[in-house]
Amino acid sequence: MIEFENVYKTYEKGSRALRDVNFRIDDGEFVFVTGRSGSGKTTIVRLLLREITATEGRVLVDGTDLAQLKQKEIPFYRRRLGVVFQDFRLLKDATVFENVAFAKYVTGAPRSEIVAEVPKVLERVGLAAKYRAYPGQLSGGEQQRVAIARAIVNSPEILIADEPTGNLDPANSWHIMKLLEEINDSGTTVLVVTHSRELIEGMNKRVIDIRRGTVNSDGLWDPATAEKEARARLEARADRKRPRPGMRRPDGKRPMSSAKAEARMAEARAKIEYPDETPAAEPQEHAAADGAGEVTE
Repeated sequence: MIEFENVYKTYEKGSRALRDVNFRIDDGEFVFVTGRSGSGKTTIVRLLLREITATEGRVLVDGTDLAQLKQKEIPFYRRRLGVVFQDFRLLKDATVFENVAFAKYVTGAPRSEIVAEVPKVLERVGLAAKYRAYPGQLSGGEQQRVAIARAIVNSPEILIADEPTGNLDPANSWHIMKLLEEINDSGTTVLVVTHSRELIEGMNKRVIDIRRGTVNSDGLWDPATAEKEARARLEARADRKRPRPGMRRPDGKRPMSSAKAEARMAEARAKIEYPDETPAAEPQEHAAADGAGEVTE
């Protein structure tokens, strides 16, 4: 079970990422955490991974306050988690089999267990035939499936997927989401962090919407409510851009009063120099008879 209790997080220089965040995720749930860039989603992931601690409040996993973990306990806590990232983070010089096996190797699993378990996981994600391939030989969707296999090979209690479809096309994105749903059906708690409304709409799962560092809504996805909120945001944005009475675009300066405008115009007219309107003298014609224009040596 995951619990956020009155969580605040303020980074250095006073940048506040989370403000009084409260939610609870029960064992076996599938939950989306969504919000715009900068809303605080990544901070929630970092708190769960125990990369950072809350400034105020508590983050608990199965009743354990993560801020109270000793440094030597953090690696063991993280073994209970599986993490999938947007950019895959695969070892480029290792095969598919080796990438997945490495996750078991670092836990101290014996070779016999690695040889037995890795093929099963690759079969589960549909990559059993490509165990000898390198990441560069795989499509984006296949690379993400390798990342998922690596994340679940140790049978984690919680699977955290941070923008898992951000680099994928719609077809592959849907395949990945269905795979995560199958993993959830087996009993693993799945937390998907995403800003993709299309994915959320098609899954009919619980959605925690984060806005400006706090929980804006929490519940099953409701398209009608989402559309209403989107329309309200657009209207609010339009109101902020609409000029106030007495203002003009584009510079937004207030127009001067009529009396002041007339005085300014009179002052400007007084300074304007108009060209002389008298006809210019006609040029004299050079007449050879009277010697005009002759040069005397």
